[in-house]
Amino acid sequence: MKGEVLQRVEDWEPDTVAVAVTDATTTHGTHGPVEAVLPFASLTKPLAAYATLVAVQDGVLHLDEPVGEAAGETYTVRHLLAHASGLPPGPNGPTSEPEHRRVYSDHGYEVLGDLVAERVGLPFAEHLDLEVLQPLGMHATRLHGSPAHAAEGTVDDLLRFARELLAPQLLDPELHREATSVAFPGLAGVLPGYGRKSPNAWGLGFEIKDTKAPHWTGDKVSASTFGHFGRSGSYLWVDPELGLASTSLADRAFDSWAIEGWPELCDAIVEAYA
Repeated sequence: MKGEVLQRVEDWEPDTVAVAVTDATTTHGTHGPVEAVLPFASLTKPLAAYATLVAVQDGVLHLDEPVGEAAGETYTVRHLLAHASGLPPGPNGPTSEPEHRRVYSDHGYEVLGDLVAERVGLPFAEHLDLEVLQPLGMHATRLHGSPAHAAEGTVDDLLRFARELLAPQLLDPELHREATSVAFPGLAGVLPGYGRKSPNAWGLGFEIKDTKAPHWTGDKVSASTFGHFGRSGSYLWVDPELGLASTSLADRAFDSWAIEGWPELCDAIVEAYA
């Protein structure tokens, strides 16, 4: 039974887990308190990226405009979105040349948030709310600080974002395609929690499964699957080939329970709902 697939989260370590499956128009299944407000952690980044891309679409900034320098070389908005700027994970680490390797950087997203806020004339959280959260009806989601990791919200809201990613209304199709395709192909780097991947494929704000194996989305979604996960035990993936997406939030930090449980659940979701 399809409903039994999502019930397996009851065996996971967190006390609270909410999970759901949707296509571009319809929620196919949920389990747990999908209306509960829980932390997104790094699942904040795709929302921040989307708000940035709306600003790009509006002509407020440009993907390939210079923003700053790392190791003496110029990095751009596109570099920041794709973790290819050469900036370190935090503000005080060593830099490397842009496009040298994939360095997952909270600091890069904070630099990006400051740039967007300056250009639109609003705090980044207000811009995100005005241009992404409110148009999508994500009324329970709020950003309380860093655009890299400080949002919280509900699975119900993330389902709305997932449907936008499957059938975009806020972004033009070409810009959406750029965001969800591999940027700077071939770059190797560390996927947090999973070690070094070569290549470590990312789009503009979204991790892309590509050839990574093992992978947190399991074995049955397509290589074009994109999404993100967070240290809070949160995930969102979108498979454009299957026309399917799944998202989950939890009240326990990412650990072995997620490394073991997520791929099994994702494979079962594909078998049941695709």
